[in-house]
Amino acid sequence: MSTETLHTPLPRQSAGPREWLGLAVLALPTLLLAMDATVLYLAVPHLSAALQPDGSELLWIADIYGFMIAGFLVTMGTLGDRIGRRKLLMIGAAAFGAASALAAYSTGPQMLIAARALLGIAGATLMPSTLALITNMFRDPGERGRAIGIWVTCFSAGVALGPVLGGLLLEAFWWGSVFLLGVPVMVLLLVTAPVLLPEYRDTRAGRLDPTSVVLSLAAILPVIYSVKELAKDGLAVLPVAALTGGLLLGALFVHRQSRVAGPLFDVGLFRNRSFGAALGIQLLSITAMGGVYLLITQYTQLVEGLSPLKAGLWLLPAAGALIGASALTPALARKVPAAYVIGGALAVSAVGYLLLTQVDSDSSFGLPVLVTGFVIVYLGISPMFVLGTDLIVGAAPPEKAGSAAAMSETSTEFGVSLGVAVLGTVGTAVYRDRMTGAVPDEVPAPEAESARESLPDAMAAADGLPDRLHDVLLDPARAAFTDGLNVISGISALLVAALAVLAVTLLPRTRPRHATTEPSGAADTADTAMSHALVAAESPHGKTDDAHG
Repeated sequence: MSTETLHTPLPRQSAGPREWLGLAVLALPTLLLAMDATVLYLAVPHLSAALQPDGSELLWIADIYGFMIAGFLVTMGTLGDRIGRRKLLMIGAAAFGAASALAAYSTGPQMLIAARALLGIAGATLMPSTLALITNMFRDPGERGRAIGIWVTCFSAGVALGPVLGGLLLEAFWWGSVFLLGVPVMVLLLVTAPVLLPEYRDTRAGRLDPTSVVLSLAAILPVIYSVKELAKDGLAVLPVAALTGGLLLGALFVHRQSRVAGPLFDVGLFRNRSFGAALGIQLLSITAMGGVYLLITQYTQLVEGLSPLKAGLWLLPAAGALIGASALTPALARKVPAAYVIGGALAVSAVGYLLLTQVDSDSSFGLPVLVTGFVIVYLGISPMFVLGTDLIVGAAPPEKAGSAAAMSETSTEFGVSLGVAVLGTVGTAVYRDRMTGAVPDEVPAPEAESARESLPDAMAAADGLPDRLHDVLLDPARAAFTDGLNVISGISALLVAALAVLAVTLLPRTRPRHATTEPSGAADTADTAMSHALVAAESPHGKTDDAHG
């Protein structure tokens, strides 16, 4: 199939069978990325028992995937324009399949962290390539809208199916089986892509600035490391130095973007108050959800004692709420200004978080309360996913819409990982505080000390104790973990309540451009879909023992 350059406007024409079959090919990585993100939560207790990572290692296993995606997303989107979007998609698919196998057969925490980092880099090549190819293949605005709708449905289906399929695999096989899902999917993509997908690249694109790529990663990773370490252990020389260095490199990165000919993003967009407000609200609302979702998935297994499959089934109502609310949001936004839709929905989400503060490890109503609260959280947070990117792109002038969209996608990934890192370490701190002095004296000192680190450590220590001491150790550990969930749910409730006020105050009181028939509208919708899907799926990355306590 010939390569098409993008320096001239694409003519509108109806898509044929090849394009619709190509959409099915593009649905493969879309579905997989959503599933791959959610199944990790269910696998964490199992891989923790097998690989014995310490608290810091477990956080990196959870976090590194999202950090790598966030760091490379804009870079890979720009790279695809230069070398070809299909080519980049196939390179990423091959790398993702290989990294999936590496993760599945990891023999230690460090090997799994490295594999997850490679998965993140490969995932960053898949997402922008998929959306860009959909936009190029479906040039008629109506057909493009339907194609993007199918793309969104695939992502939502992956969010819903991930826990169930992951639970089935964990019931029958070892923890690494959840990573092997990616191998056959990527093989099928590599076989069908050359036949069904066209190639596109921009022959007039400027040179990729490698210095900006290095600076972006050198700024993000030290800052995240320092946030985790400071939250866990307090002030120390190394985390403070990392934070200082990361912020300085971040400032240098921003400065370079305003000077270099081909920047990774346009810093001038932040002069628009609506743009900055929408981006900030999206980032922080996703941060709140990412941290809480981590602890919720662990509560179902470690406190309630559910199998991975049953835990996945209990989480299905929340996934259904996300899909249903996403479908209703555009219709509501046609009648009510987006600022009020988002603000009101975030207020509803705050109610869900408040309900999660009432979850009790000793009550038979703990699980129903947790699921009900989580359903309300998803109902309230969904409009931010659906409308947020449209507001961000709409706040930018047309010639800067691509830069604005890329920044939105990056903030989505970064927000999920930041929530896991910050709120996860808060949950750990609460757990350890509650466990101080809570372990009865009859528990041997080595087991008692281990139990104070995290709930999985407490469960491992209890396995070596006599039956009469089993619950004596685990009851306070489960209560401490639940206290951590309650505390970060309260923090999230306060955060999204404040964001609801900011949304009504700062966001423009005009309806979004979802239904536009212009090509740019379809592109905005595509980016909106990306934000929605990533949040739902990626809440994905989470530390289990340490993040939840």
